[in-house]
Amino acid sequence: MESKRQKQVAELIRRNFSYVMQEEAPNICGYGVMITVAHVRMSPDLNLARIYLSVFGTENKQEPILMLQEELVSLRSKLAQRIKKQVRNIPDVHIYLDDTVDEMYRVDALLKQLEEEGQFGKSESTE
Repeated sequence: MESKRQKQVAELIRRNFSYVMQEEAPNICGYGVMITVAHVRMSPDLNLARIYLSVFGTENKQEPILMLQEELVSLRSKLAQRIKKQVRNIPDVHIYLDDTVDEMYRVDALLKQLEEEGQFGKSESTE
């Protein structure tokens, strides 16, 4: 379970990394790709931030993540400039792809397909 401080620092990093992504992502990934910060998980010692990003506007969602990982040093320094007065140590940043939204759409499509095939049985109507 995360401590209160872990949650506070995670939210601080989420907000500020969002601003960094807003400024830098179009230059790194192109203007057709939209990247949002889904959530941030902090290690108990606050030295590692796992940042989960959602990618929209492209079929290959891993490609923008790889481009961002190549520029991770620059992104971390821009994040550090924004949060240096609020934390003692700037955490190391690891970026991951958050595919929760994609999985939601996939499961929804499967459920619709099962419903169309009649695999849920007859629906009961209350009259």
